[in-house]
Parts: sequence; structure tokens; C-alpha cells
Amino acid sequence: MLELPDYPWNQLAPYREQAAKHPGGVVDLSIGTPVDDTPQLIQDALAEGANSHGYPTTHGTAEVRQAIVDWFARRRQVTGLGINDVMPTVGSKEMVAWLPLLLGIGAGDIVVRPKIAYPTYDIGAQLVGATPIATDDLDELGTEELSRVKLIWVNSPGNPTGKVTGVGQLQRIVERARDIGAVVASDECYAELGWEDFEGQVPSILDPEVNGGNLDNLLALYSLSKQSNLAGYRAAFVAGAPNLMPTLVNSRKHAGMIVPGPIQHAMAVALNDDQHVAKQRELYRARRDALRPALENFGLRIEDSVAGLYLWCTQGRPSFETIGALAELGIVAGPGAFYGTAGERHVRVALTASDERIAAAVERLNSSANR
Repeated sequence: MLELPDYPWNQLAPYREQAAKHPGGVVDLSIGTPVDDTPQLIQDALAEGANSHGYPTTHGTAEVRQAIVDWFARRRQVTGLGINDVMPTVGSKEMVAWLPLLLGIGAGDIVVRPKIAYPTYDIGAQLVGATPIATDDLDELGTEELSRVKLIWVNSPGNPTGKVTGVGQLQRIVERARDIGAVVASDECYAELGWEDFEGQVPSILDPEVNGGNLDNLLALYSLSKQSNLAGYRAAFVAGAPNLMPTLVNSRKHAGMIVPGPIQHAMAVALNDDQHVAKQRELYRARRDALRPALENFGLRIEDSVAGLYLWCTQGRPSFETIGALAELGIVAGPGAFYGTAGERHVRVALTASDERIAAAVERLNSSANR
């Protein structure tokens, strides 16, 4: 029987109970689930595609694949993609979890992921009996270990840290991966939410400046959950690696992993419209600008957090102690310990709450700091 670790978010139950006692109600800043409405043009597109009597294709309709290719060229400076090099997926988490299996990785193989990272990178390796290793520097691995590395995960902008991996760093990762024959999979689902120096400048692993125009063994994963409030649609895609994509498509066909037809049409409409994304980005910017100084007043130091939907914070003490202090204010955040040992003294604060709830959190944080 397959045995996986307990789902980590269950550990927050007592802190949620504590937060619920606050007379002003809970402010849940723990999970990055969108709270704003799905844009009307996307809802309309979903309705337009509702007469979907036939089976959809695993590889995706020509409409959605062309929209993905056009989006990469327009928004991510990625050229050289063809419609055969992209595929819609049932959310990006599906591909994170199942990519090792689809690549034929197994026992004895190594999957590398960032030191502070989304837990599903490890789960995907464990599902196939491979060994996950947390490192931000392949030079930390010995020769024997490097010979067993089959997949290298990049996450930029990072969850939970909001850190961006620059072009030079990506180039070095690609070079080392090619030296050892490993696949690089870059989880880029927060790329449209760059702040400060990274607004519109978050590089992709598929950018020719990174890879010299050779996309072999390079995959980028993306999700519309964040930029378009489509978490409930499970609308995402994978792109790149023309040498691998036919096998990935074929394997997912056998497994019945198909994005529903109406969702594919809605994805195409969403990808072809930049206006709603810009509007949503401004909502998150305002919430970020309000929360950041309040968290600092409370005594938290903000680290990284230059992109994405989170503020990565520390008080220099174990993360659950900080989680407890926030719960006393009726605020629920995410323990950094969920993201690896390197995050054990941090907390992740999400921007995904309504303006009213963000304002309540700001007032409580500031009032607590002024006591």
C-alpha cells in the first residue's frame, strides 16, 4: 500500500480554532486560493463551450494550443514554440505530482528540488520510488549522486519565498542539466505577478536567452489559477521539450488525463486577454502594499517576496510560534516548516483575501504593535 506523509495543512486545525475566537472573525491568509470573481469574459467563454458532446483531446484543441504559444511569445519573450510543443493540464499540481512517472523516473533515480519548496515536488518523487534531494546548488552533490539526477525542479517565482531566479542562474542550471543528461522542469505559475524590479521581467526557462534556442529537455509549467482567478477551473499547461512532448501526450492519453473541452475554450479566451490580468495584478499590489508595513510593525522581517502571492516573513523563531501569535489576532498564516527544514523559522502570508479582510488584518497587526 502506498504510504505518503499526512497532508501538512491538517496541522493548522488548532490555530484555525484559536483564530476563530477573535470577535472580528478570521482573516485567513494561509492558502493562496483566489477570492476575487472569475472575469466575466471567461465565464462567458465557459458557457460558450458548454455544448461539449464529444471527447476532448488530451493534447488540446488547436485553439488553446495556439493561445498558449501566442501568450508565451507576447508575455514571456519565448520564441520557437510550436503548437505541438504545448499541452493543457488539469491544474499545474497534476503535472508536478505526475511528471516523474511520465518521464519514466523510478527507484535509484534522484529528483532535485529547491531547498525551500512546495511539498508536491517531493511527493512526485516518492510516488515513483525516486529519491528527492533539496538543494539550490548542484555542486553540493557528489559525482555518484549527479549521475543519478534525472529531473531538476526550478520554481520561479518561488512558492513560498517569492524569490526570482535570474537569467544567469537559469543558464547555469540548464548547462549543468545538459552535462548530466537531466530534464529541467520550471514551475512558473506566478510569473505574471512580479513586483518592484521584476514587474514583467520574470524570465522563463524557455526564453532563448536562457537556453540558446534549444528547448530539448526543458519544460515550463504554468497555471491560470492566480492571474485569472481560475483555480476552480483547474486550467494550466506545460510547454517546451519537443523531444519529450509526444511521449508526455501519449502517456496522458493512456491515463485519461484530459482537460474538459469547455475549460480549454475558456483557457484560450483568458490567455488572449491581458486586460483582466493587469486589473487583478493591481488588486494584489494594493493588498501587498497594505500588508507589508503592518507585518513589519508586528515585528516580522520580510525576505525575498519580489514576486508572487505571498510575503515570506520571519521573527527569528520557530514558525509555529509565530503562527500561534498571529492566531491570537484572528489571523491564519502558513508555517514555513511545511516547505522544508530551511523554512522552519518563517511564515508565509498570502495576499489572497478580500480587501475588507486585508484591512482587518492590517488594523489588528498595527494595533498589536502599538500596545
